[in-house]
Amino acid sequence: MFKTNAQEQKRIKIMYSGFAVTSPELGEGVREFRRDNSQQVHFIHEGVNLYCDKALYYENEDFIEAFSNVNMQQGDTINMTSKYAEYSGKTQLAFARGDVVLTEPQSVLTTDKLYFDRTKQQAYYTTGGRVVRDTSGTITSTIGRYYMSTKKYQFVDNVVLVNPEYVLKTNRLDFFTENGHAYMYGPSTIVGETSTIYCERGFYNTNNDTGYFIKNSRIDYDNRVVVGDSIYFNRNTSFASATNNITVTDTINNSIVRGHYAEVFREKDSVFITKRALAISVQENDSIYMRSDTLMLTGPEEHRITRAFYNVRIFKSDLSGKADSVHVDHKKGLTQMINLKRFSSGDAFSTARKPILWNMGNQMTGDTIHLISNVETEKLDSLKVFNNAFLISKDSLSDGYNQIKGQILIGLFRENELYNVDIIKNAEVIYYAYNDENELVGIDKSKSATINIQIEDSEITEISKLKQIDGMIYPEEDFPKNARIFRGFDWRGDEQPMSVEDLFKDDPPLILPVIRGLDEYIPQEEFFDEALMERVEATKKDKDDTTSKAARHIPTKETDTVLKQEKVQPKISNKKD
Repeated sequence: MFKTNAQEQKRIKIMYSGFAVTSPELGEGVREFRRDNSQQVHFIHEGVNLYCDKALYYENEDFIEAFSNVNMQQGDTINMTSKYAEYSGKTQLAFARGDVVLTEPQSVLTTDKLYFDRTKQQAYYTTGGRVVRDTSGTITSTIGRYYMSTKKYQFVDNVVLVNPEYVLKTNRLDFFTENGHAYMYGPSTIVGETSTIYCERGFYNTNNDTGYFIKNSRIDYDNRVVVGDSIYFNRNTSFASATNNITVTDTINNSIVRGHYAEVFREKDSVFITKRALAISVQENDSIYMRSDTLMLTGPEEHRITRAFYNVRIFKSDLSGKADSVHVDHKKGLTQMINLKRFSSGDAFSTARKPILWNMGNQMTGDTIHLISNVETEKLDSLKVFNNAFLISKDSLSDGYNQIKGQILIGLFRENELYNVDIIKNAEVIYYAYNDENELVGIDKSKSATINIQIEDSEITEISKLKQIDGMIYPEEDFPKNARIFRGFDWRGDEQPMSVEDLFKDDPPLILPVIRGLDEYIPQEEFFDEALMERVEATKKDKDDTTSKAARHIPTKETDTVLKQEKVQPKISNKKD
């Protein structure tokens, strides 16, 4: 047995050896140590304990080669095991290979080859490694570095985090073992059972399954795709919120919602969106656009409901409208345009909030308007105007207005164009009648129980009256101009949206919040940096010395093509078009 404590303080100490051997074959200043039946060979240096079954100690270089069941311990927090290891007392650099396992309180790293710089307190691998953290999952990568002072891993190239709930893939990942925080850089995906997340910079808390994603971020649900400048995600509650330049696409119902703040509740199958909210019902030839202060989409795909609140405007190439609020039942093809009762106070703005529709030159208003569409053909079928129904169209050959009013209006559409109108109860009409030569015959003003109107090419072609009460056709010169409009007449043609851009023309300037985002990626400094290489060079007899044990496993510039993290090319292409 050989045992000593007589070495210099900064040199490696041989604490225990069952057997010690010196021989010419080993070389000058080289001793071989072997364990006995009681315990392993034991070395100590600057707070590190090294155990193994066999060791070669190069006294002149203060260097150890350790074989079989190697165990290196730093304090009570870092433990490394391997089949083989080398350690230099001069450089404090360790190299291990063969089933290397590095354990710290929160994680376990396994790899084939590992460098451990005690001066910088960093561990580094370049040939593939795996890190296991109980509450986070298993992380694999081609290159990895562990910073012991900050308890942070930096993973590079083919990084994959596998958790029972999801799989995270990225090119660069910073991971903190104490709190389970993960920072993704470059094209990254998180694929779970019910969602797929994509971003090019993002944060994910593996402890509580919440994340924050920026730069081309998106979430794909079963039937919805959420895109925004920044997205927050909570896997536990199936909730996501997005800020700035948001698009929510319903892939089943072929609709799109845009705005600048949104909340998505997957389990409730609902979307809330505001700040210049715009809903787009995509149709084969002509989409419908609806803008409002706030939009809500609820219900499963087979029975989706859209609610638009306050200052709603609608545009379609052949139809446009305005209302205080709109309710759309997509299963029934029913769109209800509503003026909420609390706003019907008779003030100066109550009229402007009443529902209004424009179609092919016809303006229709009333307290409530219902539009019914054919859900299969996606074409307009009919409309109903309840209470105070009023239809106005400009007369094409004069400066007058054709007007029809009553209690209820029922209109029928053919190819999205109004062709038949019935005014029911207290119906009144002012109509400019022409002969076949387009000469004005007179102005018809009359009342009846019901009026039926036939329209062709946006022109009234026939008027039929049921149970006429009174009325006649007046020559133009005998009909006073102040009698040519009904009470309640309100031509609002200047309000009609003529394009998608018009839906927002009266909005105040939009000021979006500034997204703080995440810090830019900081590439790793070289593991074999100048300071480390100076320590290695100091172990050589001269600059041409090739026998220094401390230098033999350090890659040369010619062979070190994988150690520069910033040169690793992205290999993930999961972003969807």
